Amino acid sequence: MNSKKTVTITAKDILGNSNYQAISYGGYRTKTRDVVPTIFQIKEDLRILSAMDIKVLRTYNVHHEEVANLLEAIRALKKEDANFEMYVMLGAWIDCKNAWTEYKPIHNEESERNAVEIKEAVRLTNEYPEIIKVIAVGNEAMVKWAASYYVTPNIILKWVNHLQNLKKEEKLPKELWITSSDNFASWGGGDAEYHVEDLNQLIKAVDYISMHTYPMHDTHYHPVFWGTKSNEDHLTEREKIDAAMIRSRDYAISQYRSVAIYMKSLGVNKPVHIGESGWATMCNDLYGNSGSRATDEYKSALFYKLMREWTNKEGISLFYFEAFDEQWKDSGNEMGSENHFGLITLQSQAKYALWDLVDKGVFKGLTRDGKPITKTYNGNLDALWLDVKTPATLIKN
Repeated sequence: MNSKKTVTITAKDILGNSNYQAISYGGYRTKTRDVVPTIFQIKEDLRILSAMDIKVLRTYNVHHEEVANLLEAIRALKKEDANFEMYVMLGAWIDCKNAWTEYKPIHNEESERNAVEIKEAVRLTNEYPEIIKVIAVGNEAMVKWAASYYVTPNIILKWVNHLQNLKKEEKLPKELWITSSDNFASWGGGDAEYHVEDLNQLIKAVDYISMHTYPMHDTHYHPVFWGTKSNEDHLTEREKIDAAMIRSRDYAISQYRSVAIYMKSLGVNKPVHIGESGWATMCNDLYGNSGSRATDEYKSALFYKLMREWTNKEGISLFYFEAFDEQWKDSGNEMGSENHFGLITLQSQAKYALWDLVDKGVFKGLTRDGKPITKTYNGNLDALWLDVKTPATLIKN
């Protein structure tokens, strides 16, 4: 099967272009992915994201109907409005043998499902070449803390090479870019245990590196940048928080640079973009008020602003995680951080990061599940600040 005709806009045009802002998208409303968002619901979401000047979406797998519905919804909106633009970085989920079962995971062998996932990703890409510009093989599929499903790099390399060969055989669009989206350490930016020859070959095989950085998680696991410094006691509470968030951004920058340095040490010079980074607004354990005091709407909004400013200035694509809150990720714990990474809540409320867009009328006439986009806290900043806590951890100068 030959791919359809090559279209004008390519991944090379989009990635690193500040006119094409990117975000991670999942449209699930309920506590289970068995309830797939309808095309009507997804079109509502797309109109909201387009109003925010988002033009590139990242998805994670093709084994649910959501992605097919998303692609159909984008095509429908493009037919309705010739100026509507939305492109997709299509994720193909990869995991190891025995992943998510009662049996012990075998990390250097792969799930039989992987081949099915890749085949469907290829089919969708050929059906929607004007929309799908990137295929990402796996999501955090090599990082070893993903203990229930991670695979060794040779498995990702196998599928990346497979897709690159399909491009050469004209069975995929030649301008399509292939990558894998993974934690910065998995790309060589961290511990030496990841510095294996299969990773080096993978770096040479992909069209660009898609790396993840999550300072929020390290406010608990590795808080070298987090907390109030001893020489900051004279600052206001807000200034202390602002200083901690600037250090959080700088921590993300250091992880980004560590990946680029490792890549260049191999004699490779390819684009490095950020496939994921985000900051949750709520948590009842590690990152909340009983933990590192990291999660609230003020800190999340500041991280979003700082990261967008830096990446836009440097010509880096940032697939910010994520557009909308979803509650299937930690369905047993309503206040779990995984449920609260979105910029917009399940109640169709824009979090503090987007309040200015509400004020500007960007969402006027738009709805989500029939509800207009309003502000969290009814737009009361004093009420929001009641939930903002100064980091308690002291760090040395």
